[in-house]
Amino acid sequence: MSATAVISNLAVVHPGAEVGENVRIDPFAVVENNVRIGNGTHIQSHSHICSGSRIGEECKIFTGASIGAVPQDLKFSGEPTEAIVGDRTVIREYATVNRGTLATGKTVVGKDCLVMAYSHVAHDCIVGDNVIMANAVQIGGHTHIDDWAIIGGIAAIHQFERIGKHAMVGAGFRVMKDVPPYALAGNEPLGFSGVNVIGLKRRGFASETIERIRDAYRIIYQAGMNIGDGVRAVEELFAGEKEIEEITNFIRQSERGVIPLSR
Repeated sequence: MSATAVISNLAVVHPGAEVGENVRIDPFAVVENNVRIGNGTHIQSHSHICSGSRIGEECKIFTGASIGAVPQDLKFSGEPTEAIVGDRTVIREYATVNRGTLATGKTVVGKDCLVMAYSHVAHDCIVGDNVIMANAVQIGGHTHIDDWAIIGGIAAIHQFERIGKHAMVGAGFRVMKDVPPYALAGNEPLGFSGVNVIGLKRRGFASETIERIRDAYRIIYQAGMNIGDGVRAVEELFAGEKEIEEITNFIRQSERGVIPLSR
C-alpha cells in the first residue's frame, strides 16, 4: 500500500489490497482483498470495491457505487473473475459493475467513460472507451458497447446485445437488437432513426465522411431492399471505405440481428 495514499481511519481496506500512489479513500468505503486501485483514484464514502476489482488511474468512484460484486447469474459458483475499470473513468452514485463469470472471466468498462448514477453493468459486459451511460441505464450480461457510444437514461439493454461505435440510443428505450455504428436509435420498438451527425461532427469527422455514412444507411434501410441485399450493395459502392466497412462488418457479424428502420 502506497505511503502517499490518503485513507480515512473510518474506511475498511484489506491489507492485501494494492493501493497506488495518491489514492484517496473516504470514510466508510470498503475495499476487499485481491483489489488493485491505480494511482490518483478517489474512492468516495460508502462505496464498495469487491474482490477481483481492477481500477485504473485517476478514476472517480462516487458514493454508494459497487464495483466487482459477484454476478447476478445462478450458474456462478465462486470462480475467480474480475471487474476492470479503465483509467480516468467516472462511476457515479450507486452504479454497479458486477464481475465476470467463467464464460469470459471478466467485465470491462474502458478508459474515459462516464457511468452515471444507478446504472448497472452486468457480468461479462465489455464497454469500450469514452462511452457515456446516462442515469439508470441497465445493461444485461455479455453486452458489448463499442467506443464513443452514448446510452440515454433509463435505457434497458437485453443480454448479448451489441452497440456500435459512435452510436446513440435514446433515453428510456428497450434495446432488443444490435445497434450498428454511427446510428441514432429510438422509438418503440427500437429502430434506426438516422445517423448521429452531431456526435460525429463533435468527434472531428469530415463532412464528406459523414455524408458517405448517411448514403450507406439510405441504401441499407431505405432503398427497398432487405438489409442483407442493402449491405451487399453498399460493399460494392463504397469498397475500401473504412467507416462503411465497419458498418457492413458489424451487420454481417450480428448474431441477434440489427435494429430495423424506425416506424
